[in-house]
Amino acid sequence: MAEEQATTPVITNPAMQQAPAGEQTQQVALAPSSLPGGFYWGVGRRKTAVARVRVKPGQGKILVNGREVNDYFHEPKDREAVIAPLKVTHTECRFDIMVNASGGGFTGQAGAILLGLSRALCDVYEGFEQMLRDAGYMTRDSRMKERKKYGQKGARKRFQFSKR
Repeated sequence: MAEEQATTPVITNPAMQQAPAGEQTQQVALAPSSLPGGFYWGVGRRKTAVARVRVKPGQGKILVNGREVNDYFHEPKDREAVIAPLKVTHTECRFDIMVNASGGGFTGQAGAILLGLSRALCDVYEGFEQMLRDAGYMTRDSRMKERKKYGQKGARKRFQFSKR
């Protein structure tokens, strides 16, 4: 029984590069954008961070709050989280990505960008959604900081109980 190679969708656009060598490709046309300029938008949230992601066909530049992704995120895990949806869909050098991230810390912002970029890529081509969902990138991480309760020191911490 011969193993089948996974087909990688290739988005047909003259400004984009070809698929990696040795992989079968499936020709896919860009979905028409309802937004002017051919941008695709996605909003992602993680803890208290919010990221508005704008994707357009291009050469692979990623800007976060006007800075290169390597200058903005110092931790390798955060940089990997930002480009993870592009690796799953095999579109690393095919889109220019501009992100406005606010709130939270660097890790929360990286998680918000991951979700926003995944949602924007699903607008580009519907076939990406199953790939991103299987990788776990389309699910919003709902974990938030628990609020402080009135009459107590914190969310879980209590004042010491004295029986006498």
